[in-house]
Amino acid sequence: MHPKLAKVVSILFHPVLIPTLGILLLLNSSFYFSMLSWEAKRFILLVVFFTSCILPMLMVSLLALNTKFDINMPKSTDRVLPLLAAAVFYYLGFVLLGRISVFPVLKMYMLASVLVIVALLIISLKWKISNHMAALGGLAGMFFALSFRYGLNPVYSLLGIILVSGIVGTARLALERHNIWQIIAGYSLGFCVLYLVVYFV
Repeated sequence: MHPKLAKVVSILFHPVLIPTLGILLLLNSSFYFSMLSWEAKRFILLVVFFTSCILPMLMVSLLALNTKFDINMPKSTDRVLPLLAAAVFYYLGFVLLGRISVFPVLKMYMLASVLVIVALLIISLKWKISNHMAALGGLAGMFFALSFRYGLNPVYSLLGIILVSGIVGTARLALERHNIWQIIAGYSLGFCVLYLVVYFV
């Protein structure tokens, strides 16, 4: 994959965008979420977008005011503060979603994401695991868990997620941001945590 294309792919499917894209896909899938009113869907999307995208990006922007902070975060330890802040913001999203009557799985998605972020934070103290793949693995895990739990088969959504996961993984390797084991570890972590939480909780 050409480096410029790989960079575009990495931006389009950045971890801060995956939760919003995932919820948008979920609300328009073959699950039961179509019963939600447009007002409820809009509130859910706004909460998820604000807490998982806007607030984390603002946090990174504030950190970037310090000239010693590299916004590309080349070292794994550079991610500790952004991940810690993201965990707090995701939990805020979980709390806000709890204020309205929505399907529990939507709240569990945010709560499970907090667990993934905390795990990424701990691992990042020693090793540069892939955040991109953890986000996509979590999305795949949620859809597979819902499929088995409710006996539905959103085949096109699953195929799309798997295809995008492969493309993003290839892009991260092409940019030499991660090796294959960091890619696999990130995807496996996100998938396992989201699958177990969504399926069993």
